[in-house]
This record gives sequence, C-alpha cells and structure tokens, in this order.
Amino acid sequence: MENWTEVSEFILLGLTNDHTQQHVLFTVFLLLYQTCLFGNGAILVVTVVEPRLHTPMYFFLGHLSFLDICCSTVIVPKMLTGFITEQQTISFVGCLTQLHFFHFLGSSEGMLLAVMAFDRYVAICNPLHYTIIMNKLTCVMLVGVTWAIGFFHALMHTVVTSQAWFCGPNLIQHFFCDIKPLLMLACSSIVLNLTLLNVVTSGIALTSFFLTLLSYLYIVTFLFFKTSLWQNRWKAFSTCASHLTVVALLYIPVIFNYILSSAAESAEREMSMTLLYSVCIPVLNPLIYTLRNQEVKSALRKILCRKSPSRGT
Repeated sequence: MENWTEVSEFILLGLTNDHTQQHVLFTVFLLLYQTCLFGNGAILVVTVVEPRLHTPMYFFLGHLSFLDICCSTVIVPKMLTGFITEQQTISFVGCLTQLHFFHFLGSSEGMLLAVMAFDRYVAICNPLHYTIIMNKLTCVMLVGVTWAIGFFHALMHTVVTSQAWFCGPNLIQHFFCDIKPLLMLACSSIVLNLTLLNVVTSGIALTSFFLTLLSYLYIVTFLFFKTSLWQNRWKAFSTCASHLTVVALLYIPVIFNYILSSAAESAEREMSMTLLYSVCIPVLNPLIYTLRNQEVKSALRKILCRKSPSRGT
C-alpha cells in the first residue's frame, strides 16, 4: 500500500514572529497556565475532600475543572515551547493526537455545561424530587455519556483527517493543530471532512447550547409564574449566574469560530477566538465559580486552615 502521507511533520507558525513579543507572550501564557492549574486544581480537590460538597452540582463542577486542566494542557505547553524555539515543529501523529484531544475535551465540556443546566432546572423547578432524579447513578451516567460522545466525536475527526493526503506545504497558520487550518493544507478532497465538521460538530455544539437555553427558559418561566416573592426569585436564580456566565464565555466564541465563520475569515481572528475559549476561559472558570459561591470559598478556607499548623504547637 502506498503511504499517502508524504508530509511527516508540520510547522506551527504561532501567534507572532517577533522575538520580543514571543518572550512577553511566553511569560503571560505561562502565568495563565499556572493560574489555570492552581485554580481548577483547587476546585477539584475541594469537591473531592469536602463532604458538604458531595452533591450533583459540585460533582459536575469537579469534572468541569478537570476538563479545563486537560484542555489547557493539550495546547499551552506546546505553545510555550514555540515561543522559546526558532521553529515549532510537530509530527503528523502528534498533530492528530493534539487535534483529537482538543475536540474530545472541548465537545465533552460543552455537553457537560448542558448537563449542569439540567441539574439546576431540577433543583429549582422540582426540588422535592431532586435527590431522587439526580441520584448518584444518574450523575455518573450523565458524565459518562458526555465523555463517551466527546471521545467518539473526536475519534471521527481524527480517523477521517488521517486519511487525507498532505503533500506540502506544511506550514499551519495557527498555534496548535486545529482541524480547519490543518485541512487547508490537504492535497486531497476534504469534502467529507468539512461535511462532518459542519454537520456533526455544529450539531453537537448547537444541541448542547439549545438544551442549556431550554433548561434556563424553564427556570425563568418557573420563577416568574410559580414564585411570588422577588427575593426568592433572585436567590434561586443567583445559583445559576456563575454557570450562565461560563456558558456565554464558551459558546459565543465557539459558535463564531466553527458555525458562523467563513473561508474569508482571517487567521488572526480565528486564533484570537480559539485563545479565548481554550486558554482564557479555563483560567476564568475557577474565579467565576469561587467568587460567587460561598460554599466553595468556605470549604477552601477550611482546608487551608486545616493544613496550616498552629504557631503555638
């Protein structure tokens, strides 16, 4: 069988060629990555260690933090390497691996946000049956389904992309191996690739987005028509504010990048959108959830005080 993959490695052009800017960007993204690891790691630890947070909402939040850590780790370390080396190369297998895990983790996170919205819907609109509906088995199954769909969605793109013929050039106008910039270098037909990207990927993203909106539509309807006191309405809806912020920050750039974009879009704009939901949002998520959540903040203080030995002993 002839080996159709004539290109054995690709060169990632990155964000800039200016060495001064590269050094500044290296410092900035290194700090962002460390903040992401620390913030999401703290949420992950506190949701596991603190018994009071062993509830469905924090079970899903722990998985969201884990996904954020993994998603940043897939992209940022390789990007940091490119800032301090003259040429950022990546093998064909490494490129497909990075592509696979990025779409695996990204699509899983989108569906997990829809699951978290459903959890808030049950908690607010059907509180008496909340523990029955959102039992441990249901939570594990919901998370398992999101991970499984995300994995097979990414595997589909990885397998189909691996069948494409890359004969050169091998310069990827991006800071990591995203599927659209990679397909632009293919010498063979990419009709199937683009069809799957437009139909399956857009379908998963839009389905998760509309399910999330549907859950909050039911929540808003319930609060306005079933709850008479404004204080009770605000108290119930405030528990959803953090999640709504995360949903908006994730879906707006994703929809513009993968659904509303066209071939005429500039590489700089596409990279800016990608940076927003792959690097910046994983840093912001822990801040959004901890700053507005008294339970998480008190649990963190409790753990820190427990680990700090008394000076008098």
